[in-house]
Amino acid sequence: MEAEPVPDVITEIQRWHEALSNLPPALSEVEAIDRIAALEELTAAAAAAQARETLTFDMRRRNSEADDGVASKKQGRGVGAEIALARKVSRARGSTLLKFSRSLLIDLPHTYSALKTGCISEEKARAVAKETDWLPRDKRRQVDERMAPRLAEVGVGRLGNEVRALAQQVDQKAAVEHLEKCTEERSVSVRPAPGNMAYLTALLPMPQAVAVYTNLKKSAASLIGTGESGQRSQSQVMADLLVERTTGQECAAAVPTEIHLVMNDASLVSRGDEPSWLPGFGPLPAGAARTFVAENEATVFLRRLYTRPDDGQLVRMDTRRREFSGLLRRMIVIRDDVCRSPWCDAQIKHADHATAYSAGGETDWDNASGLCAACNFAKELNGWKHVSSPEKLIVKTPTGHRYETRTKPIDSRAAETDSADAKLDVAKRRRRHKETDQAHGPPMKRRQPHDKPRSLCGTSAVEYLFGEKIRTFLTTKPAE
Repeated sequence: MEAEPVPDVITEIQRWHEALSNLPPALSEVEAIDRIAALEELTAAAAAAQARETLTFDMRRRNSEADDGVASKKQGRGVGAEIALARKVSRARGSTLLKFSRSLLIDLPHTYSALKTGCISEEKARAVAKETDWLPRDKRRQVDERMAPRLAEVGVGRLGNEVRALAQQVDQKAAVEHLEKCTEERSVSVRPAPGNMAYLTALLPMPQAVAVYTNLKKSAASLIGTGESGQRSQSQVMADLLVERTTGQECAAAVPTEIHLVMNDASLVSRGDEPSWLPGFGPLPAGAARTFVAENEATVFLRRLYTRPDDGQLVRMDTRRREFSGLLRRMIVIRDDVCRSPWCDAQIKHADHATAYSAGGETDWDNASGLCAACNFAKELNGWKHVSSPEKLIVKTPTGHRYETRTKPIDSRAAETDSADAKLDVAKRRRRHKETDQAHGPPMKRRQPHDKPRSLCGTSAVEYLFGEKIRTFLTTKPAE
């Protein structure tokens, strides 16, 4: 079968990539600073181009689905997931990037223009989009136009504050409704932090958040004043009080724990130095884990995990405990740690059949994947396919692209999987994108007078590019 021709623009992008990768260091301080500035502008232009191509993909997919008779409410499902795979980020991040691209090109033409020319960074463009995403479309364009002179003059924080103030000024009613909606979105989340710590974040209405903080601070000051804090600082006492009050524990360090012990020779005859692992959150030093268990005043359960000696993959779990509850699911969560989809770090919500049960898929270890809800729902859309084994997961998308993620052996002492296949895939991609003449260096500048769209009064860049199709999309999909 003949290889598909590679578009010229992809070849040129690949040549730029190689040129930048092989760029020798600057010969002076002045040249180094000039390069940094030029590369920052190039980064901004690349971000603008990615946003444009993201919206282009979205519009083309919607148009093709409309031609196929797909209902308008169902058009575009799974687009965010495909974008996430292409950009090597999580499914949630891909959906966020899609929303940002729509906002930037449809509602914020001045911000898009500043990003495209390198006058502002992508971070600034995101700040403008975030602080105006609750406004009606016409008001967003009004804020975008009035803020255009300030975009390149202020920092990210100041820009966000000014955009928020202007947005509240141009539509006070929408601002009040937005604050009420934000109150309904209050939540608590946890995510890993450096040093085997974690961020426990509570998104609360301002008065409630201030009340919680003030109470913790006052209580900590009282304990320090009476000498009951020991050697702890005020911040440490506040953190311990938060844990004790929310869990009901008498001591913050007394956390009920279940230990999953990997059964190998190191577990049996030596102390071992492999880190312990909190499923979904990451590693903990072996010494710190042993100390935690030894000094923990709460109940500690022990369960053994059995691994294959040749590759360290998990194959069995000890069933001995006071209660039996879904050990196969427990094994899946321990093996996959977080959502198994490539580059997705969300917590596992579903133990999924890679090959659907209705299609003959077995409810067994080989056909199982731990997925977040969003990735599992995306997998069920037309054109998607998952191929699973305990060692890896292969994801195929409607565009024919293929993505693979390998399962990290739970026993890391085993021999690491040979990476020759991965290296071969990279080499194939590079050969596919490389021009036959083996030319090096950046491409010649190819610019036609008609390549740059003229600014049209009241028309965004994307409307100019897509014409009637995008105008129809805008009229049938009003701003949220």
